[in-house]
Amino acid sequence: MPNSNPKKQKKKVKANKSNNLKEFGQIEIPDAPNNVHCITIVGQIEGHMVMPPQNKTTKYEHIIPQLVALEQNPNIEGVLIVLNTVGGDVEAGLAIAEMLTSMSKATVSLVLGGGHSIGVPIAVASDYSFIAETATMTIHPIRLTGLVIGVPQTYEYLDKMQERVVGFVCKHSTIRPERFRELMFRTGELARDIGTILVGKDAVNEGLINEVGGIGQAVMKVNELIQNRTMMNSMGGH
Repeated sequence: MPNSNPKKQKKKVKANKSNNLKEFGQIEIPDAPNNVHCITIVGQIEGHMVMPPQNKTTKYEHIIPQLVALEQNPNIEGVLIVLNTVGGDVEAGLAIAEMLTSMSKATVSLVLGGGHSIGVPIAVASDYSFIAETATMTIHPIRLTGLVIGVPQTYEYLDKMQERVVGFVCKHSTIRPERFRELMFRTGELARDIGTILVGKDAVNEGLINEVGGIGQAVMKVNELIQNRTMMNSMGGH
């Protein structure tokens, strides 16, 4: 016999909501059809190495399947990517960025707080990008932690990986490779590192990000891109 006790059903629903809040930081909102999906990339981007439990991480094995599912879902027409990340694994970040730029859906990115290091390629991988006025982006050379074998091949590998990042960023933004490398190797901008911090408008002026804005502008832009694609598809169908 099915459980017809309304009190138990209410407790079960309440428990599910509590679990969503605890595990995913999500609260129940009115269920309405939505053609835009939001993906958040926060903390450190975790790649092949598992980070310590005290680190807030975004795992690439969670993001990539989501992007595949979104690409296959005909009901989803746009994707909003919200970034507040310190960076992380280079190859994992590039994998996410490559998937975003190859999606057929309308994509818009929004940098809140920070979109540092390998977060830069992810931010520029979308069709249109926003950055909050007080958000920052740190551009610096590729670094490795842990045991590094001091042989020429190691430095060649690092150089090639760095060229992958530079090439991707410059291909999907308007910044010139020479300027990007200049910002990457600039000294004196940071107390304990080398590189450059770009704040809000600076990232726009350098050609990395399209516009300074917030969540309202980002959502409006996604809907605008969806409408433009729908019009183009309808015109192409005649």
